[in-house]
Amino acid sequence: MPTLYGALGSPFVRKAIVALTEKGIAYDHDPVVPFGPNPEYRKISPLGKIPAFRDGDRTLADSSVILAYLERTHPEPPLYPSDAYDYARALWFEEYGDGGLAPVLGSKIFFARVIGPRFMNQPTDEAAVQKALNEEVPPLFDYLEKELEGKDYLVANRFTIADIGVATIFVNFQFAGCSVDAKRWPKLAAYVERIHNRPSFKGIIDKEKAAFGVK
Repeated sequence: MPTLYGALGSPFVRKAIVALTEKGIAYDHDPVVPFGPNPEYRKISPLGKIPAFRDGDRTLADSSVILAYLERTHPEPPLYPSDAYDYARALWFEEYGDGGLAPVLGSKIFFARVIGPRFMNQPTDEAAVQKALNEEVPPLFDYLEKELEGKDYLVANRFTIADIGVATIFVNFQFAGCSVDAKRWPKLAAYVERIHNRPSFKGIIDKEKAAFGVK
């Protein structure tokens, strides 16, 4: 049975769990934390980041790489569009989550309010959090609100890697005590709720809520 490495609460570990669940792939889970990983783990993930994945004697690191591998080894149900442009757009939205949303909603808000205080004895700089919420979050949400015009999903009118890559970051946003303002971004708020209620997301979100003591 393959093994997924990485602690709950990571949006990138969650990406892999959602994909594994959508594809019905049984797996073992080793909750490695990314802070000071042991040398053995670095043989699997040279940068020491999570998640990593082992499938027999094959090892991979990085959520995007893992999901691409799962798509090739378990093509049904497909999580990547077959149309060339839709495929590229899906990759773009995955990157928008990884490289656009995560550094703000994850690092500047979730980490500051949850991980730092709880696990690293770092007090929250609430002024910095509010600055991110007021200045950096709105343009990120404005773009998604526009892209969701007339759509239930971001690409190809169905659930894809685009939705996994974007929606996973909003879980951490919510764990930090935040939510999407439904008056300002009604389409985005409805979209996040809809995707998070999908069984593959809801199962891991409920498990993480229990682990973090989030109601």
